[in-house]
Amino acid sequence: MAVSSLPRPRLAVTLGDPRGIGPEVVARALGQGREAPLAADVVLVGPDDQLPGIPARSRLGIGRWGQGSGEWGVVPDGASESTTPHSSLPDERELLAGKLTARAIERAVWLARAGEVDAIVTGPVHKQALHRAGYRYPGVTEFLAHLGGGVDVAMMLATPTLRVVLVTTHIPLREVLRQVTTERVVRVGRITVDALRAWWGLAAPRLAVCALNPHAGEGGLFGDEDDRVLKPAAEQLGAAGPLPADTVFVRAMRGEFDAVLTPYHDVGMTAVKVSGFGRGVNVTLGLPFPRTAPDHGTAFDIAGKGIADPASMVAALELAAQLVSRKEARVG
Repeated sequence: MAVSSLPRPRLAVTLGDPRGIGPEVVARALGQGREAPLAADVVLVGPDDQLPGIPARSRLGIGRWGQGSGEWGVVPDGASESTTPHSSLPDERELLAGKLTARAIERAVWLARAGEVDAIVTGPVHKQALHRAGYRYPGVTEFLAHLGGGVDVAMMLATPTLRVVLVTTHIPLREVLRQVTTERVVRVGRITVDALRAWWGLAAPRLAVCALNPHAGEGGLFGDEDDRVLKPAAEQLGAAGPLPADTVFVRAMRGEFDAVLTPYHDVGMTAVKVSGFGRGVNVTLGLPFPRTAPDHGTAFDIAGKGIADPASMVAALELAAQLVSRKEARVG
């Protein structure tokens, strides 16, 4: 079947925390901020009073945030050049923001699991607000794993030249040595391989494992975790490594590897931000449908000022549509 004859991807897009730049970057990514129309049909999911004016095929409201203008600021639309500056909000608004953010994600996942959409794209969230609202997950990735029925998931960060998958995510650095096990690396690696095959169409994905210690431990001189924990995992996966962090990402960006497994959050995130700051996309692997998100946060300090860059949200929307189209093209 020709790609042009395939149905358009259907995306559920959440606006993220209503206090942040999420509504603004979604509006611009779907409207004024785009060089060409998005090749997908969009269902917007968010507060009722933040949905109007943002281009979409349909909208699903989840409750009101404020009045749309006035005390809580002006809601940006696709043609906005400037909006009311953000100001700090009382605690009860943080609680409501967390509830609305989580509710939107729940509805988007429901749409995907019901077959109403093919993928979801989530706006930036504020973890403290989610926790205040009773959603006590380390991050959205873990929240999605719960909503997906308890499936094993992994967090990928992707730029045009690099894909990084985190073995551990939002944990203190002191916990990394305890949580990075051979079994966990293998599990994350297998989730990654399955996703690269199913969504990226790579028949034989090439993985590398990033080392934990300087110079991959230098034969045990700087720690034995690389030889004792990571090397057996790499062998089971048929992956290269463990390779030193100061070279593995460069090699991947030059095309030697399709993805790099990194033992902890900051080493992987730093590489992603350097390789494509403002163009990175967060991808949840392991779900029965693609989920993407921009690689930035809520940016409360610039929310409502009309200066938020929609580039990462544009990339998240486009990657979600591409992953759906690629899979449909292969199935078709």
